[in-house]
Amino acid sequence: MDVRNLQDVPAFITKDGSQIRELLAHRNSCIKNQSLAEATLPEGASTTPHRHWVTEEIYFILEGEGEMLIDQEYRKVIPGDAIAIPPGRVHQISNSGRGSLRFLCCCAPAYEHDDTALNEV
Repeated sequence: MDVRNLQDVPAFITKDGSQIRELLAHRNSCIKNQSLAEATLPEGASTTPHRHWVTEEIYFILEGEGEMLIDQEYRKVIPGDAIAIPPGRVHQISNSGRGSLRFLCCCAPAYEHDDTALNEV
């Protein structure tokens, strides 16, 4: 049985500039086809606009307030919001609130730096 506690998982910076803690993926568990990570953006921060050619993502907002961009569409996001990000779509999330913006990132297949292409908005 693979069980990971968030406090025991080391953080790293992804290619888009967000800090994540990868809870479950092929790198640390029996999971082979997806990944689950917690991401944190400090107040005023944004990820670099980017896309994934193969991976689809779901963001689930845990705390804080943000603004989500997918292609040319912006939307305010708050705790409880789930955001679908299809492969190939340019996306960016920005922390527009006070304090940290925390969210879960579910990726299928699992997140890989090599599948992340940085873009200009």
